[in-house]
Amino acid sequence: MRLKRRAVFAVRLAAIVLVVIFIGSFSVAQEKQVIKVTAKKFEYSPSTITVKKGVPVVLEFTSLDRLHGFDCPGLGIRSDINPGKTNTVEFTPQKAGTFEFHCDNFCGTGHDKMRGTIVVTE
Repeated sequence: MRLKRRAVFAVRLAAIVLVVIFIGSFSVAQEKQVIKVTAKKFEYSPSTITVKKGVPVVLEFTSLDRLHGFDCPGLGIRSDINPGKTNTVEFTPQKAGTFEFHCDNFCGTGHDKMRGTIVVTE
């Protein structure tokens, strides 16, 4: 009888451990850093974006005036930013460093100054 109770206890304990591990991994996998980025002639806000290596990121772009672009070649990120819409880009940075981004849709005489950086920390 004692052996049967120990076996039942061991099975229940194993089931509880598996559930806790599953819930813990599910929670970690669902955490994303969401960053809202606004574009307007001739700036991004924020112009410096800080994220962590290995943590999923969602960039939510909106334009306040006209079509802009977002190009960060060092991280392989590219998106149009349409006025009146939210454009979303998801990525998970795999390397630490500072990566420049810029507008790649000509938006006027200050277009070449429309720049910023993404800083990926360890």
